[in-house]
Amino acid sequence: MNKLLVITMFVTLSLSAHGFRLPRDAEEGDLEVAEQGTLGKLNSVVKQYYETSINKAAGWLEVIKDLKLEEKAKNAYADTTTVVGTYAGIFQDQVYHLFYPQ
Repeated sequence: MNKLLVITMFVTLSLSAHGFRLPRDAEEGDLEVAEQGTLGKLNSVVKQYYETSINKAAGWLEVIKDLKLEEKAKNAYADTTTVVGTYAGIFQDQVYHLFYPQ
């Protein structure tokens, strides 16, 4: 889950941050903007991207769970092992009769 989160954050930031620029402070008299500063703005932007990527990853996980891929994979594994077991038995029988003909 942590790897998925890191990958999702990296992809989200790399795709959407290429056109991101911090606007310059137009009014220097505004105390709130002056107190927040560039690091505060960057911090808020990173938090926003982090929340967005978390929400997208959670949505993707819900979509995957709705597809019931685990159940399909278990069924495919069971069917494959049954078929491989059958053909392995046939192959073993052929090799046995090759070395010990009746």
